[in-house]
Amino acid sequence: MPNRYQRLLAALLTTLAIALLLAPAAVAATGLDFSALIAAARIKGPLDYCGERVPLEDPDVRERMEREMLSVLADPHQVILWIKRSRQALAPIEAALRVHGLPQDLKYVAIAESSLRPHAGSPKGAMGYWQFIEPTGRKYGLRVDSEKDERRSLFASTEAAIAYLKELRQIFGTWTLAVAAYNMGENGLRSDISQQNVRDYYRLYLPLETQRYVFRILTAKLILEHPETYGFRLEPEDIYPPTAFERIALDASRETPVLAIAQAANTDVKMIKDLNPEIRGFRLTPGRHHLLIPKSAGNGFHDRLSQLIEQADAQVHEISYLVKEGDTLSAIAVQHGVNVSDVRLWNRLDPKRPIQPGMRLVLRVRAENVGRASP
Repeated sequence: MPNRYQRLLAALLTTLAIALLLAPAAVAATGLDFSALIAAARIKGPLDYCGERVPLEDPDVRERMEREMLSVLADPHQVILWIKRSRQALAPIEAALRVHGLPQDLKYVAIAESSLRPHAGSPKGAMGYWQFIEPTGRKYGLRVDSEKDERRSLFASTEAAIAYLKELRQIFGTWTLAVAAYNMGENGLRSDISQQNVRDYYRLYLPLETQRYVFRILTAKLILEHPETYGFRLEPEDIYPPTAFERIALDASRETPVLAIAQAANTDVKMIKDLNPEIRGFRLTPGRHHLLIPKSAGNGFHDRLSQLIEQADAQVHEISYLVKEGDTLSAIAVQHGVNVSDVRLWNRLDPKRPIQPGMRLVLRVRAENVGRASP
C-alpha cells in the first residue's frame, strides 16, 4: 500500500505531466496555481515546541518541516477531522495537562499517534488515543485484558501518557527528545544518543519515522492553532460537540450485561460503548467499575439497574450441563439459546483449550430452555 509521501509524489507528478503537455495558454485557462500550497509550506518562524526553539534557519530542519507540512496538507480530510474532533478529545487532554502543570503542546502527540481515534491500532499492537503497546500501558496503570482495554479510554490513557512523558522528560532533559523516545522507545534513543554523542533531536540520525515525528506534531500545532491560515475555515457548528456525561461507580456482585446498564441509564448500548470504549464485549465482570453515562442519568440509576437485574434473574435459571463425547461449546450454546462467549465467561474457560467429556458447565438459560439440560 503506498504511503502518504508516495501518494503525494504521484499526485504532483500527474499534475506536472498535465502541465507539460498543455500549451502555456491552456495551462493559464485551467487555473493551475500552486501559490497557496507553496505559501502554506513556507514556514518562517519563530516556532517552538513546549517552549523549545525549532532551528528553522538550519536548511535540513526547514526542509523536514516543509516536507511534513506538504504531506499533511495533501490529506485535508484528515485535518478537517482533527479540527472537528478537537472539542471532544483535545479539551479533556488540555484540562489534564493543566492539572499536571505541563505544556499544552503535548496534546498534539495524540494527534500524531491516533488522529484522536479511540480504536486506532497499529501492526505492532499499539492501541488507543496514545498508541500504547500492552506492556507499556500496564506499566503506567492501564488495565488491558479480555474484559477491558483502558488504552481506548481517553481519560485513563491520557493520565498514563502524561506519566510516561514526564518520566521521559526527566530522562532526556528536553521535551523534543521525550516525544522522540515516546515514538521509538527510550532504550533505542539512549543507544542512538550514545553512538552519536549528540543530545539534540534535530541533529540526531534516528529511525526515519522518528525523524519525521516531531515535525508531524509541529505541523498539527501550526494548523490547529491557525486553521484559517491553511484554508480550513470551519464554522462553530462544524465542530463536533462533546457528549455530556457523568461518572458513576458500580459495584457489580455478578456479571452485568451492558444492555442492562444502558437501560438503567435511559440510553442504548451504543452510547454506553461510545462513552466507555475500554469495555470489551457486552458484559461487565463482578467487581468495582467506574463508568461514564449520559448527563442526568445518574439520578436513580442504581435503583433502576437493580430492578432490571432482578427481573432478568426471574426469567433465567442456572443449570448444570454435563459435557458428553462429541460436544462442542458452540453446539451446547445453540442448544440452550445462549452465547458461546457467555458460556466461557460463566465458566472461566480458556478459549485456547477445548472442553472435555465429563466437565460440568454452568449455564444461565431462560425458563423455556431448562428442560434441555442433561443430568
